[in-house]
Order: sequence, then C-alpha cells, then structure tokens
Amino acid sequence: MTSDSPSPQPPATGPRAAVRRRAVLGAAAAVPVLAALTTTASAAPVAATVPAAAAKRGKQRRLRAGGDLGPNVIVFDPSTPGIQAKLDEVFARQEADQFGPGRYQFFFKPGAYHGLNAQLGFYTSISGLGLSPDDTTINGDVTVDAGWFDGNATQNFWRSAENLALVPVNGTNRWAVAQAAPFRRMHIRGGLNLAPAGYGWASGGYIADSRIDGTVGPYSQQQWYTRDSSVGGWTNAVWNMVFSGVEGAPAQSFPEPPYTTLDRTPISREKPFLYLDGTGYRVFLPALRTDARGVTWGNGTPRGTSLALDRFYVAKPGDSAATLNQALDQGLNLLLTPGIYHVDQPVRVNRAGTVVLGLGYATLIPDNGVSALKVADVDGVRLAGFLIDAGPVNSPVLLEVGPNGASRDHSRDPITVQDVFIRIGGAGPGKATTSMVINARHTIVDHTWVWRADHGEGVGWETNRCDYGVVVNGHDVLATGLFVEHFNKYDVQWNGERGRTIFFQNEKAYDAPNQAAIQNGSLKGYAAYKVGDRVTTHEGWGMGSYCYYNVNPTIVQHHGFAAPNRAGVRFHHLLVVSLSGNGQYERVINDTGAPTSGTNTVPSKVVSYP
Repeated sequence: MTSDSPSPQPPATGPRAAVRRRAVLGAAAAVPVLAALTTTASAAPVAATVPAAAAKRGKQRRLRAGGDLGPNVIVFDPSTPGIQAKLDEVFARQEADQFGPGRYQFFFKPGAYHGLNAQLGFYTSISGLGLSPDDTTINGDVTVDAGWFDGNATQNFWRSAENLALVPVNGTNRWAVAQAAPFRRMHIRGGLNLAPAGYGWASGGYIADSRIDGTVGPYSQQQWYTRDSSVGGWTNAVWNMVFSGVEGAPAQSFPEPPYTTLDRTPISREKPFLYLDGTGYRVFLPALRTDARGVTWGNGTPRGTSLALDRFYVAKPGDSAATLNQALDQGLNLLLTPGIYHVDQPVRVNRAGTVVLGLGYATLIPDNGVSALKVADVDGVRLAGFLIDAGPVNSPVLLEVGPNGASRDHSRDPITVQDVFIRIGGAGPGKATTSMVINARHTIVDHTWVWRADHGEGVGWETNRCDYGVVVNGHDVLATGLFVEHFNKYDVQWNGERGRTIFFQNEKAYDAPNQAAIQNGSLKGYAAYKVGDRVTTHEGWGMGSYCYYNVNPTIVQHHGFAAPNRAGVRFHHLLVVSLSGNGQYERVINDTGAPTSGTNTVPSKVVSYP
C-alpha cells in the first residue's frame, strides 16, 4: 500500500470510509554473548576469501562457523546503561529513511526492562532472546506511529517485533503498520491499537503466534490477517479482516461486518528465531502443526528442535555469493546479519533442512540479471526474515523455490517461506520477469509482501517492469498471508493443484498508461489472482483486490479474480474496490459480482464462488 492508496478514516465516534489523494513520496554450540554497543556503526566486514595459493591448488579454506553478529545487531540486558538513548538514536536515523541502506536488529536478553519506548523505523527489528515471549518483559511500549508522514501509516513498511512480552504504559500498545511488518510471538498484557494517532490512513498487516490479553482495535486498517493467536477481543472492521486458528476471534460474518473466520489453520509452522541457551546462541525451529489453533508457547517449552550457532555461517555485508554458497556446500546454514548483500550468482540451497535466516531486514540484490536465491527439491528448507531487491538488469526470476518440474512429496517436512519480502524498484531501478516462483510441492508461504514499487526511485511502467508477482506451479501449496501488488500482468498466477490461500491483499498497478497497456487478449486487464485453466481443485478465503489507476482513471479492469468454473475450485469472501473511482472493476470473479460504484470507494463483494 502506498501514499496514493487511500483508506478509510474513522471519525471520533467510530470508523467510516473516507478517501483523499495523498502526495506520492519522492525519491524518496556456544559463542560469547554480545555486549550492548555504545555506537551503531555501518556494518562493512570483509568477505571471507580464499588465499591465492590455495586457489592455485584448487582448494578453498573452510569457512568458520558461528562468531559475532556484527555491529548492527545490538544486544541489551537489563543492566545495560543507555538503552533508551540507543533506541532513540536508531529511530532518528530510520524513521523516514524508506529506501536507505540502514539495517538494524535489536535483541533483548531474558529479564525485565522498565520505562522503555522502542519506536521502530524502517528496516528495524526488535526481538526477545528467550525461548518464550514471557522470558523477556518490557514494561513499556514497542511503537509504530506515522508522525513522519503526517499521520498516514500506509507506508510504514519493513519493520518487525518478535518474541517479547509488553506491559504498555497506558494499557494499549500502538502498532500502526502497513505491509512487510510482522508481529510474531508477542504477548501484549493489555490492548493493541493498529491505527496511527488521530486514526489516519492505514493498510496492514499480519499477526501470528501472539497473545493479546486485551482488545485489538484495527480502526482505520483496510485489511488484516491474524493467524494461530489469542485475542481478548476485536473491535471494528473496514474491508477485509481474516482470522485462522485465533482464540477469541469474532464470529464469521462476511459481508457485514467483513470478518472471515476459520476455526483452525490447516497447516502451519512458525518462523525460526534466535534465542539464548545459557551463554550460547541457538536457533529454534518450531515444529509443524496441523489444524492449528492458538499460540505455540503457552504451555511450557514449545515443540521443535534447535541448532547451535556453530551450525551457521554468520554472514556479513560484503560476503559474496561464492562465499555464501561455499558455506552451504560445507553443510552450514546461513544467518544473514543486517545489511545489503550483492550476489553475482544465485545463492543455492541444495541440502534438506537448511535454514536461511535474516536479521534486521538483511537484503539480497542480484547483479547482472541472475536469480537471488534458488532452492532444490528437498525437504524442510526454511527461508525467513530477509528482503530481495531486484537489480537494474532484468532477472528472469528473483526467488525460485524448487526447480522446474519439482515433484517430490514434502508433506511431512515442507519448505517454508516466511517474512521473505521482494521489491522491484523504489530503492532504485530494478527489473524482473517474475518475482517468486514456487515449484516445490507442499510449500508453505507464510506472510510475504511482493511489491512492484509505485513510488520512490526507478519507478515507471517500463522502468521497473515485472510482469508476474508470484507464480505457483507446485501442487499442495498453502499461502497464509499473501500480499502481492502492482505487477504489469498477473499479480498471482496459480497453476498447481490443491492450492489454498488464506488472506490475499492486492492492488493493481497504478501506473498503467492506457487501456491497451493492460489488455489481456479479449479481456480488460489481467486478474490480480488467476487460477490456471487446467486446475481442478483450489480454495481461497478472505481475498481483496483494489485498483487506483491514477495515471489514467478511465481504465477498466474486467475482474479482480479469474478461475475455471469447476466445483472443486472454490472461493469464500471476495471483494474488489475502486479507490476514488480511479479505474473501475466490471466484476469481482470471472463474470460474477457487481461492478464497483463510480467514485464511491465501496467494495463490491462475492460471498462464495461458484
């Protein structure tokens, strides 16, 4: 969601839809415990290299595993002096730096902290280092607001909170975010407000494996997805509120109010996370759950396994793709510390069970048109917590999960893609043909935002062209929390059988110059979510698509969703919206559903299809 995509703003007495045009933002296994840093220097360590003599002999020096986490991972314990000052220093740097190079990870060791307000800006993650969120309690707040953008929260991207208990100072914590801002394994001993101060525009968001003792108030949030959590209450809905496996969720009531509620999540596995075991770091790997409901950590030690840090290559910005691949070939996992990594060949994950975990929005940028990362057709790979930025030379695919033709059964140990975000343009010119391809069967895509930029640098219909957002060819793939926006053709194209999506949020590309530019044969426009013509079984719940053709408001989009008309292909709770009448939808799915209504930003809805 962007500065040009308005969302409803509630009056003092309650929420209602209101729209305004906003200004486009311009260019706009043990290791020693780390002590808190007194300064936050840019991380620019030298890549691991092969000595010249060894290279001549055709040998490589084995890479060292483990080690320190670098200067942009900042670790506190309850006795650390100056915690608030350090939090404020990083926030001042990152508050409005939407496309800058800064990347930061805050870690809090287990214990109690008092009087803190951790305000999070761009590319900043905050996490506890306990095995349970309740091991690390902040008597204070972890805050995201929108003062930097005049009270508009629709660009509060790329930040996260994880594995902490909070006791908010005023009883309610504020988390006013947009896309790519996950809230995982959090325990709020109070309420949670998802709107900015003044109830300005907001468009998020995602919660998983969290317990909010009080009430969650989304207020002006257009849409939200909450998975496998517990809430004391939920108030308000605008367009699209989706819940799966959430204790205390409101009853299903779509279309009014627009709550989509599934009692359980069919398959889930929580994101890996770093924690302290005594004085050594380990990475916890949560177990797979079926028919999941509620948090994983509420009744003692969570189910799963863990790996010591000496099973990881701790990568630093400046490490090459060759170094990362050497570490993987040595049988190591990857821990990507905060920073930017240019890769001139794909990072290749070929070993079953490999973990690639990013901290502080570590970012891969492919050079010379290569793919950033490729996963083999193997069990149990976990990709989590990093950003892929397209480079200026077109990449056919940025992220490939499973090679073409992948066919192995991974049902007992699926590949997971969690909080992996992809961006084309915005930080500079970037191009790709397809952002993410899922070829491997049984893959779980749990929260992603795949975004062709509509603002920032290097933005234009052909300047940051990318035809396809997510293409799913593998069978039995599940997406929980799928955010895909602004692609030149199909945002999602799903060709695999027995696919399922719980929650989908989309905007069509703003910048189409004319009707001809989006013409799809005899159809007006490419659907936001297209199920392949040969697919016999597919299901989706709680899915929305919006159009805002601000370059040419006369453009007509025939429908938001397209699928074969078969009994096994089913959708529940669909909507399309024209924002301020900038473009129109003629139908919701195929030839079903009413057209959007002129300049009124009112959704057109279909409760079930067929």
